[in-house]
Amino acid sequence: MNPTPSSGTGAPALSRRTFMMSTAAGAAGAASTGLANAQELAPTPPRIDTRVVINGQPHALQLEPRASLLDVLREQLGLTGAKKGCDHGQCGACTVHLDGRRVASCLTLGVKTDGCAVTTIEGIAAPDGTLHPMQQAFVDHDALQCGYCTPGQVMAAIACVREGHATSEAQIREYMSGNLCRCGAYAGILEAIRDAAPRMRAETEGMEGRRHA
Repeated sequence: MNPTPSSGTGAPALSRRTFMMSTAAGAAGAASTGLANAQELAPTPPRIDTRVVINGQPHALQLEPRASLLDVLREQLGLTGAKKGCDHGQCGACTVHLDGRRVASCLTLGVKTDGCAVTTIEGIAAPDGTLHPMQQAFVDHDALQCGYCTPGQVMAAIACVREGHATSEAQIREYMSGNLCRCGAYAGILEAIRDAAPRMRAETEGMEGRRHA
């Protein structure tokens, strides 16, 4: 066994390896201490009172200004139907309706919904559990495979019909182009929308007739 190098004073000499290890440990300790201090000094993000009606139910929420509507729905309210796909507004998996207009909830700030009405996939079926015509059409035409994008597809499809953009196959393809299906169930989705559109229009006309009766 090689003897431990001596500094000449009787104490072991400090090797390069020991020096590097002790320096690294000291730096790591200082960094963790600095991070902890920074976290203690960082101000708590303010929360903003937000009143919003979601699927017909009023909610009084306190939201961070940077929180997206998607995160509020999924993490605070347990409404996980809207999916987090790209989180950049490019896939459509998080589509919901805001005051009847389809939006990408991942790009919509939660605080911007103050005083608005939000509808998610959980809120479109009838109170007795009867599926919305578009939901039923997706089932009937097997317009899904893995199902991850389906909630966003259904919400976008409902909006497509209500906007008057479901009068032809080409028009449906154009106005549904913002919702991606990685499984490639586009043929079924197209047929589902074509099937549900007249039923949705009939229901709307029936409601209008009862309203004016």
